Amino acid sequence: MQGHIGKILGTVFGAMVGKIPGAFVGFLIGWYFDNALNKDFSGGMNFSQFFSDKSELTSSTIFFHSLFGCLGHIAKADGTVTQSEIAIATRLMDDMKLSGAVRKEAQNAFREGKDPHFPLEEQLNDLIKDVQNRSDVLNVFLEILIEATFADGELSLNEMNLLTKIAAQLGFSAKELNTKIKQCEAEMRFRQRKQAFEQAKAEAQKRARQKQEDFRRYAEDRARKAYEHSHRQSHQAPQYNSQQRLADAYQILDVPANADEKTLKKAYKRAMNAHHPDKLVGKGLPEAALEKAKAKAQDIQAAYELIKKERG
Repeated sequence: MQGHIGKILGTVFGAMVGKIPGAFVGFLIGWYFDNALNKDFSGGMNFSQFFSDKSELTSSTIFFHSLFGCLGHIAKADGTVTQSEIAIATRLMDDMKLSGAVRKEAQNAFREGKDPHFPLEEQLNDLIKDVQNRSDVLNVFLEILIEATFADGELSLNEMNLLTKIAAQLGFSAKELNTKIKQCEAEMRFRQRKQAFEQAKAEAQKRARQKQEDFRRYAEDRARKAYEHSHRQSHQAPQYNSQQRLADAYQILDVPANADEKTLKKAYKRAMNAHHPDKLVGKGLPEAALEKAKAKAQDIQAAYELIKKERG
């Protein structure tokens, strides 16, 4: 009866309006209605697509459970999970603005990942299936994992072996993983330099504002000199000069320093396209994970602008 309700109602109302011709037209309209409705509930179409919030919640849960489960598993690779590694995982949750049920799921996943019997392959298969094996989403997943693992500035042999295993299952070669690790290292130096400059500048401005108006110029001059002095000192060990920063910029774009303009621009566009927020959301990347992709895109943009500026 439920599968024919459209035809019945269409025929009745059609007959009321146009008698026999109207009944025929109403029957046809009802038939199309029943056919569409049956598709929605028969499995030919997924009715859950209309409940986007529920769908997004499910995908986010799988994404973050996989991410923090892998992170916990890597942290345990050397035998003991340090407070520094726990702090890194917590900071990553903060950076992604995870809260409520999703944050709790991430915390549980990190704890589960520390279990020696953590089903790593099964968890990654769930992720791959959930994002329909989209390489760009899996690429961001791996980059976030590398950055979090490398946040302390070093990778042990056991951590490297696990990352290689994870990368391989996600479809990335050892060579691609090595390139991503080098890019991550370059981005960390590149980003820290920028943050140090902005922080020192902000502190100098704050000190200047505290001075009385009569001594404004004098205070600003002192603040500038203090900033320049501390800026020089903070980069003495290790030295990070403009040549090294430029080298890091090329590493971020994964091109040699002698690359021509066409190659450089192509690499830039490819890198930006791989981290475009709208495309990543549409392909299954949870919105909370976009913050890391946006940070990566900012590094790519800054690196490209520096190279263009140096080339004149």
